[in-house]
Amino acid sequence: MTVGGTAACSTSASGGSGGDKAMDLWYWADGLGKKVVDEAVTRFTEVELRPQQIGGNFKEKLVTTMSSGGTFIPDITGIKGEDFASFTPQADRFHNLLDLGADKLASQYLPWKWKKGMTKDGKLIGFPIDIGPTAHFYRRDVYAQAGLPSEPDKVAAQMSTWDDYFAAGVELKKAVPTAFIVSEAWAVYNVAVGQANARYIDENERFIGDQDHIRKAWDLAVRATQLGINAKTKAGTPDWNAGLANGTIASLTGASWVAVDIQSAAKDTTGKWGVAAGPGGTANIGGSFLAIPKECQQPDVAFKIISWILSPENQARGFTDSALFPSTPATYTMPALTSPSEFLGGQVPTQVLGPAAEKIPAQYESPNDQAVSAPFAIELGNIEAGGKDPNTAWADAVAEAKRVGQRLGVK
Repeated sequence: MTVGGTAACSTSASGGSGGDKAMDLWYWADGLGKKVVDEAVTRFTEVELRPQQIGGNFKEKLVTTMSSGGTFIPDITGIKGEDFASFTPQADRFHNLLDLGADKLASQYLPWKWKKGMTKDGKLIGFPIDIGPTAHFYRRDVYAQAGLPSEPDKVAAQMSTWDDYFAAGVELKKAVPTAFIVSEAWAVYNVAVGQANARYIDENERFIGDQDHIRKAWDLAVRATQLGINAKTKAGTPDWNAGLANGTIASLTGASWVAVDIQSAAKDTTGKWGVAAGPGGTANIGGSFLAIPKECQQPDVAFKIISWILSPENQARGFTDSALFPSTPATYTMPALTSPSEFLGGQVPTQVLGPAAEKIPAQYESPNDQAVSAPFAIELGNIEAGGKDPNTAWADAVAEAKRVGQRLGVK
């Protein structure tokens, strides 16, 4: 990914296209708490803050706009977590937030999340929005029917490891033959990769996707299929929605926002779900950043705006408005995050997700991480759908990942 070479100067003093006081903020639907953003418009009167929710492929539109060097580059922009690493090679296209005083606020944010917003040479170009700590979401009624524990503490205690979780899945299948504890192999693999201290490429841009930490995650995902406890149902499909509603998918391992997905897919199951600490530890999936492109001519004002929008107090409002799980630990004890969830059987989900958020390992994510990880997802799908031999699938995934990596300059 490239966002172009030397930036063209904007025709407006602010970097937007609407005059000296205009300051454009780009984000996507539910990327920020709308009430907080609306208040920022009236609060920061030294500029004309113009928030815009950009639909479609946000990254593609941002890259195209920045590459054009024109007058419509936003002064403040969101960057999705899964896209952030691809922007770091062009860090000079963004203001270093440490030059604007961000270091004074660092202690308010989770250290691993703060680090993810930095480049290898120590520039901070991404200010933390939300995070996606993982947990174990489960159907209380189906677990109870199978003789498994249904209260969160007991579920966490009995299923603290992947082996224990799979053993519970076998028990579940025997007692309730239509029910599965794993929705798809990727749901195991993606979380297990995130629980390690490294991913597919190290900080020297050397491929390490053939090493033990990735193979361990692979073997776990394969075992779920071999044990017959994998529903082989892709997230977001009609079958997945139906499985959550009727209890055939009795469990999901995933990020905090999975609760919103479940509630949307299975509205009539209110009170039947619970959330417990996930097997094997915790990982992060998702979570985004705000950044200030170099075209912004008033970066000090832009930084005041983003640091206010993403303060601990306003992250609590973002959680209420858009279910954005905060990157600020102080928020976890505020009323917005300590209210019981009717959908989750009266639980306070932050009591599980808050501790999980603080234990997430800091992983280096290469700009080429997504590209080299894709063959592993494809080959896991070949095992699920076509019964491909797991060892052959592994060898093919590694070979293709290396080929893709070499093309991109990965050693």
